[in-house]
Amino acid sequence: MRTHTLAFIAAAAAALLVPLAIGNDFHLKIIFTAGMYYLAAAGLNVLVGWSGQKSLGHAGLFAAGAYTAALLTAQAGWNPWLALVAAAVVAGLFGVLIALPSLRVKGPSLAMVTIGFGIVVEKIVTEWQVPFGGQQGIYGIVPPSIGGRMLDMRGWAWLVLAFALATHLMLRTLLGGKYGRAFQAVQAAEVAAESVGIDVYRTKVLAFVISAVTCGVAGALVAQQNQYINSDFISFNLSIFLLLIVLFGGPSVMGPAVGAIALTLLDAFLARWPGLQHFTYGALLLFALYAMPQGLAGALQRLGRRLWPRLHQAQPLPVVQGEWQPRQAPGAEAGGVMLSAQGLYKAYGGVVPTNEVSLSLRAGHVHALIGPNGAGKTTLLNILSGIVAPDRGSIEFAGQGIARVRASQICRLGIGRTFQNLRLFAHMSVLDNVLAGLHPHLRVGFWASLLGLPSARREERQAREEAVRLLQFVGMLDRAHDEAGSLPYGLQRRLELARALATQPRLLLLDEPAAGLNPQETQALTELIRRIGAKGITVLLIEHHMDLVMAVSDHVVVLDYGAKIAEGAPAAMQRDPKVIAAYLGVDDEEEDGAAATPAPAHALA
Repeated sequence: MRTHTLAFIAAAAAALLVPLAIGNDFHLKIIFTAGMYYLAAAGLNVLVGWSGQKSLGHAGLFAAGAYTAALLTAQAGWNPWLALVAAAVVAGLFGVLIALPSLRVKGPSLAMVTIGFGIVVEKIVTEWQVPFGGQQGIYGIVPPSIGGRMLDMRGWAWLVLAFALATHLMLRTLLGGKYGRAFQAVQAAEVAAESVGIDVYRTKVLAFVISAVTCGVAGALVAQQNQYINSDFISFNLSIFLLLIVLFGGPSVMGPAVGAIALTLLDAFLARWPGLQHFTYGALLLFALYAMPQGLAGALQRLGRRLWPRLHQAQPLPVVQGEWQPRQAPGAEAGGVMLSAQGLYKAYGGVVPTNEVSLSLRAGHVHALIGPNGAGKTTLLNILSGIVAPDRGSIEFAGQGIARVRASQICRLGIGRTFQNLRLFAHMSVLDNVLAGLHPHLRVGFWASLLGLPSARREERQAREEAVRLLQFVGMLDRAHDEAGSLPYGLQRRLELARALATQPRLLLLDEPAAGLNPQETQALTELIRRIGAKGITVLLIEHHMDLVMAVSDHVVVLDYGAKIAEGAPAAMQRDPKVIAAYLGVDDEEEDGAAATPAPAHALA
């Protein structure tokens, strides 16, 4: 924090003094242009660099801001400052308008939808004489004034730099808290993000709106500074150039600033050779994608860490007292039943992984769900956690129907889970993974987070303390600042369990948590599950390690070919003929003999 404060003071001083020292309007225009590109790219970085959504149509959002300011000042007689605010609002509305339908698709399809939006906007303002002026554009746009005096080029440089510094502060505050973690989680693993209570679709829309607002403000400033706007300002090349700034600068908070400065200077240098510009930008794009995946800002940061390691030390962890405790009471559902499922059925064509399954989970118990490979255990867990909707059947959790409720809402109701195949947020730190799990319990809203209000800072401090307690509970506090993807496999398994516990579940669903663990790690996991059960958290466990199942479970449910074939006490399930036949493939005529000889524990693994 101290390093950033000093760097920001230095940047603010440079923003004040550099335009003052420059008397050449061309050079001041370059400063204005760099600041404008930063504004447009800073929001786009939230969308592309942080939430991982592809957009090639931001020239259309730039146009929304530019033409709003033009129409309101030149034709409606609005105050230029109010027109600037209106441009941000209108661009944000256009962001919602394009995000709501387009975010139903992903990857290249999303990029194609945004390209279409940009082309449609360009055609509209080019072809419609009323009100957009057609190819001639709109003249007489009224620029803002201060104290009744029009801004000269130095004043415009100061204005855009003030906007840029304010935008940097707000986005840094926003991305350093729960919204930044939500954006990164969505980029890393959407299913896992939903499982920790993050509304993925709403988060994507928010990222799109942020990018639209900053792009619209940049467009309005360009229109007001030039006092003229036409379709030449909003070509498809602008969308490509903004994306190049984001990719070349890097996905960090500083990336758009570095990219905007470097590429604006390069663009001014190459202006005398127009034929060379596009070749250079294409080469830079390939270079950024393959040689500098974290962009120029990332490369500079790595260099800074080597030269001045003390300037890049991680923020100290808070010192906390006491052991982690779940916030939610275990619950006292009628009859002790926490979750009841009746007649669950799911088919994929001719494959039926869940076939009329019914089960009841009692509060405070550890339940095991076992069966051979392909028995439908994970599908059932996906249905219970909202990742997959059943074709028919009902689920009640704590008296509330959840059969077709979204995974993020189910998490907020008190059901957490892990995955058979690890779904960590690999490029986030261990601490941030756990903090992402706390997302549904952080109540401070968007504006408080954006403006860095005391309530947001206080809640973030409390969340870090909670995350530290949880890391202590699972024995990973010493790895808090490590990147999650760099951990050994066994610790990654434990981190995913810690992240699930951070959601404060009353019911915890564990999908083969011991898969891939060695005997020592499995024993440590067994002890951890016992401690979790002792906290009053109900557990439903899928596991093939029968020693672990027998050690921790109070009740066992057995699936085979998608159907429930038996349930009861663990020892009874070891002796049940149907269970033995399911695991060992015993013929029907041999079942009586098999029932007389209990299967050893390892035979059911």
